[in-house]
Amino acid sequence: MIVKVVVLFLLAMAVLAMFGKLRLPGQKRIASRRCPRCGRFRLGKGSCTCGGGG
Repeated sequence: MIVKVVVLFLLAMAVLAMFGKLRLPGQKRIASRRCPRCGRFRLGKGSCTCGGGG
């Protein structure tokens, strides 16, 4: 019985991992909003507080 539960849990985790790797629309736009130097999200039109990316 425990083996069945463990196998079902592992299968469910594998299915979730497959869905997690899907490319969703808008991913490129979200990635372009990050600072190329530090990786933080840039808010607004100004440059990043680290001094890189603008």
